Amino acid sequence: MNYAYIRVSTNVQTVQNQKLAIREYAKYHRLTKITWISETISGTKQPEKRKLGELLNSVQKDDVIIITELSRLGRSLMMILDVLQMLLEKGVKVIAIKEGYELGDNIQSKVLAFAFGLSAEIERALLSERTKQGLERARKQGKQIGRRKGQKSRHYKLTGKAAYIKRQRLMGRSKLSLAKEFCVTWSTLNNFMHTKSIV
Repeated sequence: MNYAYIRVSTNVQTVQNQKLAIREYAKYHRLTKITWISETISGTKQPEKRKLGELLNSVQKDDVIIITELSRLGRSLMMILDVLQMLLEKGVKVIAIKEGYELGDNIQSKVLAFAFGLSAEIERALLSERTKQGLERARKQGKQIGRRKGQKSRHYKLTGKAAYIKRQRLMGRSKLSLAKEFCVTWSTLNNFMHTKSIV
């Protein structure tokens, strides 16, 4: 299948320019039966919290995704590289009109996939190193890092999620699946539910 993915960050922006560019590209390359996915959401949001996440889960080998430019996939290099690598591993062809990329099942794309993965790994390492250096500078300046000794955190991964968890449990969701969704252990979720009197 052929998909066109369009994203704008605010309601003020228009999707018309992106639609026009993709239509012209599709007409020139005789691509028909395009499924359009359009959303208004910040590119800083993780793909799984966007329609893009649904698209990534549904595409199959030999499908084609057309975008006007790579920045439509995300706002950070690491996010874009992760999305592209995932699509290349699934055998999905990605066409970025502005940059002139046609990434698919060929040797050039496989080399690029390796480069993408390496670049993302380097980006993560650099980010980690910058964070460590920033924390070290703050410590040297006498700033408090993290909680004071004996002080309990006021915010947890499950803070503000009680109502959602209660609804999901009423619908039959298991504790294990909810724990996986929130990236916590079963016991952490169970203890949280106990404190909130959720069955």
